[in-house]
Amino acid sequence: MTATTSPPLPPDLDAALRRLKLATMRRLAPDLLITARTQRWNPEEFLRTLLDAELTSRDASNTAARMKAACFPVIKTIEEFDVAASSIPKATFEYLASLEWIRATENYCAVGPAGTGKSHSLVAFGVAAVQQGFKVRYFTAADLVETLYRGLADNSVGKVIETLLRNDLIVDEVGFAPLDDTGAQLLFRFVAAAYERRSLAIASHWPFDQWGRFLPEHTTAVSLLDRLLHHSNTVLTEGDSFRMREARKRTPRRGVKP
Repeated sequence: MTATTSPPLPPDLDAALRRLKLATMRRLAPDLLITARTQRWNPEEFLRTLLDAELTSRDASNTAARMKAACFPVIKTIEEFDVAASSIPKATFEYLASLEWIRATENYCAVGPAGTGKSHSLVAFGVAAVQQGFKVRYFTAADLVETLYRGLADNSVGKVIETLLRNDLIVDEVGFAPLDDTGAQLLFRFVAAAYERRSLAIASHWPFDQWGRFLPEHTTAVSLLDRLLHHSNTVLTEGDSFRMREARKRTPRRGVKP
């Protein structure tokens, strides 16, 4: 038994859909025309089905493009985050997961030891934001400062910052490496430009009162934190590293047969 092939669209309709870049409608229309005639759809039902398919396809394509542009190092989701095992209060996590803080142009700052869920939460909220239609960009602090440094060569730092702030920004590993005076000033300039314009999600293993350890000027550290924390949802993570706990589960103890 051979499969039947739907007759192609009339050339003028095919050309019009191609010109309008309605690829999904152009692909589905021949088969849907047969279904519509067989099941006696009314014209509105046929048109609605075609439009829904086109919109669904475009939404998926746009989401994929935003996800690629976000440059996440890995994909982590809210559903994968073990709230019960973390030190983030459930009510706080639920508010952050709602993304209302992004709509309100607030920040999210997570501070705590390595492996306590900071980066996972940052990426998970970022992935959820992309899926909800937000533009997001992930950087480590070192990569962000390096990007800003490149703007010094042609005096385009302002333009670089404005381009970055077309997105809501995730800045991970703040304080992982110390900054020189120029790097600290560039980071401050970026945070100041984002203030009350864009949401920032920041993670650092340094408590805020110790940011002077990687920011050489006390005044710069105070001014940066003043803007960063003014409209911030701040979380202090603690406990054992999730990664170390998982490693211990996978590795049998000596003297104990697996």
